[in-house]
Amino acid sequence: MQEINVKIWREANTIAIPEYATAGASGVDLCSTMYGMIKPGEQALIPTGIKLQIPEGYEAQIRPRSGLALNKKITIPNSPGTIDSDYRGEIMVLLKNEGDEPFTIIFGDRIAQMVFVPVVRAKFEEVKSLDDSQRGSGGFGSTGI
Repeated sequence: MQEINVKIWREANTIAIPEYATAGASGVDLCSTMYGMIKPGEQALIPTGIKLQIPEGYEAQIRPRSGLALNKKITIPNSPGTIDSDYRGEIMVLLKNEGDEPFTIIFGDRIAQMVFVPVVRAKFEEVKSLDDSQRGSGGFGSTGI
C-alpha cells in the first residue's frame, strides 16, 4: 500500500479524506465542495477541497463514476484526467453533461473516482529505423472490428 499525503483545505469540518468503499475497490470517490448545475451539453470544473502529495513515480487518474455515466450521462471529457506527482493544487474534476436534463450538484456528492497508477518515464533515443512488427503501420481499424 502506497501512502499518499492529503490536505483538506476547504470547509475542513465537512470534507472527508478519500477512502476505498470496499476491500477490492481500485479507486476512491471524489466529492464535490460546491452546489451548482450543469446544463445539457455543458461542462464545469468542480472543486473537491483536497490537495495531494503524490509520490514520485506515480500519477492519479481521475475517471468517471459508472453510475453517473449510465444513469445521468455525466462523464469526464478528458478521461482519464492525469494528476502529476509534482502538482500541489486543489484536485478539480471536469464534468460534462451528455444528457438531455440539467444535472444538479450538491455539496458532498460523489462525482468521480481517483486511481493511483505507477508511471514509467521514457528515455527517447533517435534511430535511423524501427524494427518491423506484424502490425506495421496499420492504424485505426486496421485489425478489424
